[in-house]
Amino acid sequence: MSSKVIITIFGASGDLAKRKLYPSLFRLYKSGNLSKHFAVIGTARRPWSKEYFESVVVESITDLADSPEQAQEFAGHFYYQSHDVQDTEHYIELKKLQTRLNQEYQAEHNKLFFLSMAPQFFGTIAKHLKSEQIVDGQGFERLIVEKPFGTDLSTASQLNQELLATFDEEQIFRIDHYLGKEMIQNIFAIRFANSLFENIWNRNYIDNIQITFAEQLGVEERGGYYDQSGALRDMVQNHTLQLLSLLAMDMPSAFTKEAIRTEKVKVFERLRKPSQEELKKLFIRGQYKSGTVDGKKYISYRSEPNVNPESETETFVSGAFFVDSERFRHVPFFFRTGKRLTAKGTHVNIVFKQMDSIFGQSLEPNVLTIYIQPTEGFSLSVNGKEVGEQFRLAPISFDYRTDATATGASQEPYEKLIFDVLNNDSTNFSHWDEVRASWELIDQIEAIWQENQVPLHHYEAGSMGPEAAFELLQEFGAKWQWDPREK
Repeated sequence: MSSKVIITIFGASGDLAKRKLYPSLFRLYKSGNLSKHFAVIGTARRPWSKEYFESVVVESITDLADSPEQAQEFAGHFYYQSHDVQDTEHYIELKKLQTRLNQEYQAEHNKLFFLSMAPQFFGTIAKHLKSEQIVDGQGFERLIVEKPFGTDLSTASQLNQELLATFDEEQIFRIDHYLGKEMIQNIFAIRFANSLFENIWNRNYIDNIQITFAEQLGVEERGGYYDQSGALRDMVQNHTLQLLSLLAMDMPSAFTKEAIRTEKVKVFERLRKPSQEELKKLFIRGQYKSGTVDGKKYISYRSEPNVNPESETETFVSGAFFVDSERFRHVPFFFRTGKRLTAKGTHVNIVFKQMDSIFGQSLEPNVLTIYIQPTEGFSLSVNGKEVGEQFRLAPISFDYRTDATATGASQEPYEKLIFDVLNNDSTNFSHWDEVRASWELIDQIEAIWQENQVPLHHYEAGSMGPEAAFELLQEFGAKWQWDPREK
């Protein structure tokens, strides 16, 4: 069943819209989830015509369309308005366009707004959508906002209040594209559809859980933004903690957005708030210096364009979170994320406790690995006997992996998440209670780093981060399960 809706994109001339949003909308169009009764209004400051806007859309989907005619037919649903988000008159014109398109496309007053621009404009846009009665209570009205949602708890709270003045919490979808990835959503199936795992998914059997978001790239053209953000805000407050909540939550009473949200919120509420001394020991910050990746030399972070040459901004973070629940009390959730590392990859390793050995040789731990990108799938390592006359043990791996993006087997994250919004499914989005709890903890860490109470470790481009990140796990009697340096 296709959706009837008018979609308004604020920031329609931006890179995200061209790279992700238009292709994702086109995939929904090809699959029939968007058909005759939809239109897209693009707004930005640039003085584009409808014809030029259509050409931008066509260019963004050239590789996806079956024919030029199909691409042009899709682009015909797109309309453009040059728009200053602070100018009331522009919202009056937007209201007129919205009303006309609603009638023309028989969209039943359903509206979806996507804010693909700087967060400082979110509140202004929401205010005008209400005051100019673009949000009028007719049909469904939903708002998608991009990260970052604030830069700390204070700014996030202010932003939330500004949005709540126009939209209810149930109408606000805080998007995190990582939650749209196939294998992150597959965590629900792995955990709750297999008694093999669910019955041992607790502190009695799990020694530690490891989350890695590794990037080979540096900050590229994002130096100006990144130097004001850093890895802690850019990757940990949202992606890392959201993934942790899926790994640590209890089984929901049903596979519904309400039941899942209830269990996720409990995880955030039970995140341990370490003491000042514990914060200094549990969280490591690093910054890449010059080095070599795949035989190519790279400059240091401080030499990147638009970066302060004396910057103390971290490009790498590692640490240990704890969830004080009955299921996971005292189990460390190790994480690391960084730029200019050895290899690109997002992995989760669930390391099970080791058994006592009767074989006169030590046993390797059983490890369940969930591969999120660039390949998708999972593997389970167990101990088995080596082939041969003597009884020697060796790890055996049961593997299932695909390059799903290349084969087209998986939906693109934005396609999946926009589909969810059209169907009013907030399962894979962040509730305010989750955002608030995550900022409370991140602010504690950030405060210590701003005061330089802990060292900023420098690591070579092409490494897997500073040695301190390895030493942290050693203190818990653990080691990183994924080390791409070991071929």
